[in-house]
Parts: sequence; structure tokens; C-alpha cells
Amino acid sequence: MQSTASPRANRGPAAAAENRRALIAAAREVYADGGLAAPFSAVAKRAGVGQGSLYRHFPDRTALAVAVFEENVGDLEEYTSSPDRTIDDLLDRVVEQAVESTALIELITADLNDSRVRPLSDRFAAVVNSLVERDRAEGRISDHIDAEDVMMAVRMLSTELARTEAPARPAVAERARRLFHAAFAPR
Repeated sequence: MQSTASPRANRGPAAAAENRRALIAAAREVYADGGLAAPFSAVAKRAGVGQGSLYRHFPDRTALAVAVFEENVGDLEEYTSSPDRTIDDLLDRVVEQAVESTALIELITADLNDSRVRPLSDRFAAVVNSLVERDRAEGRISDHIDAEDVMMAVRMLSTELARTEAPARPAVAERARRLFHAAFAPR
């Protein structure tokens, strides 16, 4: 029996940006469902593009993870730009992102000095520095807390969430938030 479905038309370079977005969205789903053991080719399949397109955009898993986290950091930059956002808001948003990107956390943190990862770390540090200054000025955190403390808390939280079974993640996130809130509180 022959298929009556027509093959997808190749739109060439005109589809590049759309394919890239589809691949990033698919990576979030594939690695959330199957962890890092999920085949790289499953990302292309889920996105509805060929493997050639996947490899043109992302030559390896780290490149794909960097693209996911570029979006995450961009979201954090935009979200925290509002003057009423706090470190608590940042932690809430990081929890949301970590739950969605758990499998990719280990991959992207394997080498924080990777030339593809370092700019993300720098951008995230700028977000945290801004929030620490804002929260300190408003008396929401103690003077002994600095950006490195908050960044360590975020790394700890992300790593713990990535290693926790999905049903237990909300409770783990809440426990971590209580610990951080107590540690950061003005004295």
C-alpha cells in the first residue's frame, strides 16, 4: 500500500530559524522524557526535521544544551528586569526551568569553562548581581550574602532537582527554598 501523504517540501534556508526553534523545543521534551540516554536523533524526529538539519544547527549535545540554556538565561534576564523581582522570584523561575531541562543540566555543567558555556555563566551572574544589590538595598537579604552565595544556591538546587524523580521535585524545591530563605534572611 502506498502512502498518500506528500513528502514535506524542503524550504531550505528559509526554514532555518523555524527548524532551530523546533529543535530546541523538541530537545526540552525528548530529554525531559528520556534523560540524556535519549538518542540525539530523537530530537530531530520530535521536531519534524531531518538529522542533517539537527547537525547543522547543533553538532553535538552540548551545543544543543547551550541553546536551551541561552533561552533560559534570556528568560531570566527579561523576567528579573522588573524592579519588583527578587531572589525568591529568581529561585522560583529556576525551579521551573530546571524541571523542564533536568537532563541537560548535567551536560551543561560538565565543563563550565567550555567556551560555549562561559558566556551563559557570565550573563547569569549579571542577573544575580543585580538581584543581590536590589534585595540588599530593600533589606530582604543579609549584608553577608553575595552573588556567589546565590549562584551556589542555584547550582545546588538545579543539581538536586536533576537527580530527583519527577514526582518528588516540588517537595525538594520547597525544602531548598526554605533553607535558602533562612540562610539569606537579614540578621
